[in-house]
Amino acid sequence: MKKGYKALVAEADAEIEAVSPAEALELSKSEDVVLVDIRDPRELERDGRIAGAFHAPRGMLEFWIDPESPYHKDVFASGKTFVFFCAGGMRSALATKTAQDMGLAPVKHIEGGFGAWKKAGLPTEAPAPRKS
Repeated sequence: MKKGYKALVAEADAEIEAVSPAEALELSKSEDVVLVDIRDPRELERDGRIAGAFHAPRGMLEFWIDPESPYHKDVFASGKTFVFFCAGGMRSALATKTAQDMGLAPVKHIEGGFGAWKKAGLPTEAPAPRKS
């Protein structure tokens, strides 16, 4: 393997801004900030979510950001600050770097992701009950 995930995450971390869960909570109180949850839908179902976070599955992110894509989401053209997070901070570091490379700005990510958010005792919404 020419370059593994650890090297990719380290490169991303060197070029992006990370915020602590507490800083992300404070940022999220502004109408000019959007928390972006890039976890897989099954993770949200299983682990819960941060109230008010916009869900953008990692696999669709580039398509949702690009205004020329048929899948573009208007939220990404809003001029707001975007704070990405995943479960542990690695996918969101890569996503933040990609968004930054695409020209989306300003962007940040939550160091340690949703796991660090929960560990810090910050508010979450429980997973929705499964339908029988």
